[in-house]
Amino acid sequence: MPHKPVVQLTRLLPLTLLLPLATACGGAAGAEGSKTVTVTVGYQSKTINTVTAGTLLRSLGYFEDELAARGRKDGKTYKVKWQDYATGAPITAQMTAGKIDIGSMGDFPLLINAARGKQLGQPTRLVSVTGYNLRGGLNTVVTAPGSHVRSLADLRGRKVSTSVGSAADGTLVRALRKAGIDPDKGISKLNQQPSVGASALTGGSVDALSQFVAWPGQLAYEGKAKALYDGADLNLPTFHGVTVREKFAEERGGVLDDFLQAQRRATDYLRKRPVAAAESVAEETGLPAEAVYLYNGAHGIATFDPALRPELIAALKKDVPILKAAKLVGDVDVDSFVDPEPLERATHTPAYPKAGVAKSELWLKGQDSTRTFDSPKRLLKALKGAEVRAAYVPDALTGTLWFADRAVWVADGSDLRAFVTPSHAKTYVERHSGARVVSYADAVRLAS
Repeated sequence: MPHKPVVQLTRLLPLTLLLPLATACGGAAGAEGSKTVTVTVGYQSKTINTVTAGTLLRSLGYFEDELAARGRKDGKTYKVKWQDYATGAPITAQMTAGKIDIGSMGDFPLLINAARGKQLGQPTRLVSVTGYNLRGGLNTVVTAPGSHVRSLADLRGRKVSTSVGSAADGTLVRALRKAGIDPDKGISKLNQQPSVGASALTGGSVDALSQFVAWPGQLAYEGKAKALYDGADLNLPTFHGVTVREKFAEERGGVLDDFLQAQRRATDYLRKRPVAAAESVAEETGLPAEAVYLYNGAHGIATFDPALRPELIAALKKDVPILKAAKLVGDVDVDSFVDPEPLERATHTPAYPKAGVAKSELWLKGQDSTRTFDSPKRLLKALKGAEVRAAYVPDALTGTLWFADRAVWVADGSDLRAFVTPSHAKTYVERHSGARVVSYADAVRLAS
């Protein structure tokens, strides 16, 4: 039985200071002649967009299964050492120190991984994707439930928590620029670990939090935050992926193949049994299963697919200038960093379909599957008399899934539409004569 992950509580430091962080966490894969080979995998248990290469993969034991089969053929003993971190930065520090062989992280940290690896003589390669959102909906800016901040413009001069160098920080920078706010001078930015930022928001010491999956959804589910900005407004893909030390990939190509095969199996499991997968991840991480499903469900914000899709790589190239402006990287040769050959070699199964349009979903208590509906109104109507565990509706503008009871609702004639943020609802109302914002309770009443 796989062990529970041990959460690394290392405080998030500026990425340039993380390079010396090479604490003993077990050796990387042993030499070719060794009878025992230890593979060290760095992952982020609570960054649930990476679960097919981390939390879920570990709990299912698929990588260990693949390695056991390899050991029966070559007579070696293979062991997996799982190292859990809160962000991608310390994983990169350990990889550049030769302490971690395979790691998973978001698109911005992946670029820093590429830059640091090359700089320190431990080059890395991007070999697969875990989960993605083609519009950028995995990152969200949230405020406290009672906050008077109604739009990004209201953040001018206020304190905002984020993790510098993360995709969530990239979303914040881009969003502020679109709103006409200098991301360096227009706000007071606090560089904090996600958990620290979440505590700061709930404690009232910051005005907003810009973070990646699953923090915004978790806080919203718990009634501790409301969405201010949907990252999907940027309409730019964001994703998490798997990076490997180049030296390891060359010396242990077969082991890397095993990892990618195991990742594909975990992806199959998640796509076929999304509720069971969400329950498993929740048990391993302590996150609410309802919040996990918001991102990892059948119509969740994240789409899981290992393929290195061209649109994702194109988006990665657009991230480089953001990190350069923050002086976190210089030039990054994305084309040489991306290596599709291992995935092509390791997996021979048909490609998954591209992400489709999200639908409303209802998760009833005691059920191991969900019901889908063609419209939010039909979902609301089905709530009458039901024992509801969670209800999800897509934003009418961006398609980002959100909790029905946390969404902003608009009545437009006999129709009912849901939105992640007040600004989305305002935009719709301004474009549709007679449309009006209504409470969730009124929306349920109108639907029935």
